[in-house]
Amino acid sequence: MKTPVTVLGLGAMGTALAQAFLAAGHPTTVWNRTPGRSPELEGAVRAATAAEAVAASPLVVVCLLVDTTVRDTLDGIDLTGKVVANLTNSTPDQARALSDEFVARGASYLDGGIMAVPAMIGGPAAFIFYSGDSAAYERHQADLAPLARPVYVGKDAGLAALYDIALLSGMYGMFAGAQHALALMQSEEIPAVEFAEQFLIPWLTAMLGTVSGMAADLDNPPAPGTAGSNLAMQAAAFDNLIDTAVAQGVDPSLLVPVGDVLNKAVAAGHGDEDLAAMIRVLKTNA
Repeated sequence: MKTPVTVLGLGAMGTALAQAFLAAGHPTTVWNRTPGRSPELEGAVRAATAAEAVAASPLVVVCLLVDTTVRDTLDGIDLTGKVVANLTNSTPDQARALSDEFVARGASYLDGGIMAVPAMIGGPAAFIFYSGDSAAYERHQADLAPLARPVYVGKDAGLAALYDIALLSGMYGMFAGAQHALALMQSEEIPAVEFAEQFLIPWLTAMLGTVSGMAADLDNPPAPGTAGSNLAMQAAAFDNLIDTAVAQGVDPSLLVPVGDVLNKAVAAGHGDEDLAAMIRVLKTNA
């Protein structure tokens, strides 16, 4: 028989996780904070309390709203011998603190960062970062695989959240630029879909190819003066982006911080370097 699992939290993501476990043949116990608000899950056992749900399975997957919700839900529940895989979005420090607490209460702890929307769970494009207890991960890697491709990133319980937040930061930053570009087109009533499909998406896709070069420059800084498009030139031209937005009646607030960091890097003496220098000045603890 496959490993019994418990899923705490039946929002859109928690429901998708439970469905994936059920489809893979795992005996699945579920619990939701608000009874009656979760959809039917054929084959799942519904626990009346979180404590009952935790007691039912050796592997407890938690997918709640925030870190505080996780703490409140599991407060006072016996976790002895359980593997708690917390897939609730959190910060690295929150994950480390929760790991310390749950390990002290007798559990093995894995933190997870889900890189998917609910509809992607169980599909080939989804993956989940895991960090924490390596023995627990090895024991349950196959059990977790039906959810999404599992990727273990280290024993430090905070690393999965760090990877998760880093990728989300990249996504939101990219979307911010795309949203600003679409707003500029809207200012002249240029059809958004045509612009996006013919120009914006191909341009962004091509520009993503430069990310590996930025990463290489961080790991192995190039010689001074070898930048293809140095920061001093880019900072001088960046004013045109802000001025155009204002003239077109578009709020430039999504772009202004980028210009601020460009100018900060130039002022710090990185004017003859490429975009990777901006990353260096972002490190406030350097």
